[in-house]
Amino acid sequence: MGLFNRLVASLLPIVPRSIVRRVADRYIAGETLEEGMATVERLNREGTMATVDVLGEFVKERAVAERETNRSIRVLEEMRRRGLQSNLSVKLTSLGLDIDTEFCYRNLHRVVACAAQLGSFVRTDMENSPYTDRTIELVRRVRRDFPENVGIVLQAYLRRTESDVRALAAEGMNFRLCKGIYIESEEIAFKDRGEVQQNYLRCLGLMFDAGCYVGIATHDDVLIDSAKRMIAERQLDRERYEFQMLLGVRDARRRSLVAERYRLRVYVPFGEDWYGYSVRRLKENPAMAGHVFRAMFSRR
Repeated sequence: MGLFNRLVASLLPIVPRSIVRRVADRYIAGETLEEGMATVERLNREGTMATVDVLGEFVKERAVAERETNRSIRVLEEMRRRGLQSNLSVKLTSLGLDIDTEFCYRNLHRVVACAAQLGSFVRTDMENSPYTDRTIELVRRVRRDFPENVGIVLQAYLRRTESDVRALAAEGMNFRLCKGIYIESEEIAFKDRGEVQQNYLRCLGLMFDAGCYVGIATHDDVLIDSAKRMIAERQLDRERYEFQMLLGVRDARRRSLVAERYRLRVYVPFGEDWYGYSVRRLKENPAMAGHVFRAMFSRR
């Protein structure tokens, strides 16, 4: 089945958009701001917080990056207007990181300044390894002005992450810790599932022990259950951490965590770039790509 899923992933560019959309609908809130906000409202009613991502990445034109910056600000303003329990996630390549680092810094600073004014928060997503150092640099710079309004994502499958955790935790960084999904070489990333899990828990312990706020982003039962034990052993206040999951993934497990009174946040992507986002994510995760094949032979 693994070989079959990889084959489907390699053929995704020729799969009809309607088929990809069938699979993507579960994981994406829609194309419009209204659809994104409606999804957040539903999650809030279910006792779940959210983080909203306006889809778009690897931007190469200044005008597009400026447009994406303005869209992010619009999301922050609309969430505040509606009184939603949600923050914002941004990818720095959508704000111009591939164009010019200083240009991207100014755009990120604008977004976080807006969040600070509105009493909100911006999470900078971590993209693949060529962007790691620059992402850390820009978050550090923006935090000098807005230490309570911006945080970073680190990926446990990267060999460098423990070192990054130690350095950033000493500065009081607000973290989201995930496994990581981008395809990386064995020289810089752990490949064995057990090694990734071990590094995840090692990094999570370092974050907890440094007194940092942590978004525990995982759908892995081993990591969820281990994190719960670590929380109990350290007697951590529930305001010190939260669990995080992707929209449409393991909804039953999400509901069980909420029922146990854990704080939980759902990652809610929306936007016109749903197709590009979906194809990239499906290619990076061949196990999900297999759903595309099943969708081709299923009824709506």
